[in-house]
Amino acid sequence: MKKSLKAVERRVAVQLVVSHAYSLPLCVRLRYKPADPYVVRAAFFVDCDEPVEWVLGRDLLAGGLEGSAGHADVRIWSAAGRGDESIYIALGSSAGTALLEVPVQDVSSFLEDTEALVPRGTESGLIDWDAELAHLLPQG
Repeated sequence: MKKSLKAVERRVAVQLVVSHAYSLPLCVRLRYKPADPYVVRAAFFVDCDEPVEWVLGRDLLAGGLEGSAGHADVRIWSAAGRGDESIYIALGSSAGTALLEVPVQDVSSFLEDTEALVPRGTESGLIDWDAELAHLLPQG
């Protein structure tokens, strides 16, 4: 894990659930940058040249640790019957759906590190609202 004023990064070993009896190991890199304070980027390393990246809400990940969170393309919930050891993350797109079993401790400690860098509730103070507004308004 790396932690600096610029980012928090952690590689996590997860299981891609194929069926009740079969899963595949997969590596995921979680990255948080204060410049984009509301999101966590999850890069999935599969058999391709470039990782597949998903953008997840930091609050969504935190909510999944506390119960069930999300809807539609991203859903997170606790792994019933597995104690507090795992959570499930379901990712859906037009290409299909992936179900991941993720160690709770890895996500929890990653989120603790992000909150030490940028406490929850203070994210908006890091956004350059003038620059964001300039992107939305037509240049004339």
